Amino acid sequence: MNIRERTEIYENEMLSPFACRSSESMGRDIPEEECDIRTVFQRDRDRILHCKAFRRLKRKTQVFLAPEGDHYRTRLTHTLEVSQISRTVARAIKMNEDLTEAIALGHDLGHTPFGHAGERMLNELSPYGFHHYEQSLRVVDKLEKEGKGLNLTYEVRDGILKHTNAVAKTYEGYAVRFADVIAYINHDIDDSIRAGILREDDIPSKITSVLGHDKSSRITTLVNSLIECGLNGKAGDEDSLKMTPEVETAYKALHRFMFDSVYTNPACKSEERKAQDMIAFLYKYYTDHLERLPAMYMNLAYHYGIDMAVCDYISGMTDVFAVETFKELFIPAAWMIK
Repeated sequence: MNIRERTEIYENEMLSPFACRSSESMGRDIPEEECDIRTVFQRDRDRILHCKAFRRLKRKTQVFLAPEGDHYRTRLTHTLEVSQISRTVARAIKMNEDLTEAIALGHDLGHTPFGHAGERMLNELSPYGFHHYEQSLRVVDKLEKEGKGLNLTYEVRDGILKHTNAVAKTYEGYAVRFADVIAYINHDIDDSIRAGILREDDIPSKITSVLGHDKSSRITTLVNSLIECGLNGKAGDEDSLKMTPEVETAYKALHRFMFDSVYTNPACKSEERKAQDMIAFLYKYYTDHLERLPAMYMNLAYHYGIDMAVCDYISGMTDVFAVETFKELFIPAAWMIK
């Protein structure tokens, strides 16, 4: 018996009846020989962790565009926080922690430069529309490994696609959906306080009296509430996981408060229009000059159309690369006099 088989036996014996077991995965689009050491979900986690799109997350905006300071979140640090929160929940309620981690690490691979501002602009420009959760799935299916994709399992792919506004087929995927919001609301509060946009005292007392008066307390309360309620209903239902009524009410109120105070705050969004204009210029340029795309994206244009290939290319850019590309294409270079 090899290490993977021992792990699968452990899962069968120790995980909740509602958990997704590695040995019962619906598999990959392209069948592969099993690994002697890692389960299928562990292999998926490793493929995501080592892929290029994951590394690019370190230079993609979370909320604040190009912040000056080492302690503001990026899309990468957000992803790591989502992974930690969702793994804590999964372990406590005896879900498959490896599956949860793989989904969490892959959930934002398709995010654009400049955060949701970039996403909204590509959605406006592309005749097919653009949503980061769909693009995240496209990254792992079609774009990574020079167009070969990562060939992930069905369960990981389902969780990535449905982490925003749909119900995943597994409890593990649903746990990531909760963890995503728990992470971004609380670290966005932290970053907003650091930026001088918000003070802790600005959060209504009806929220803090339930959730807590600092980031750590709020995350602890929300996670403990999920664990306390445990599993409810059947996997795939809206009530697969839920919080206690009091905590859920405060959680929703905090979400509304952040949208009113931060996510639509002109001070936070002052540079978004410029970022969106850059995205629009780049989109038009590459749709008009297909030959300037890297070879892989020219090949994608042949198979999927120019607009989709251009979205693939631009959405994969980091904030810094998008700005530098814009400068190279549209800003005159200084004349060098020898």
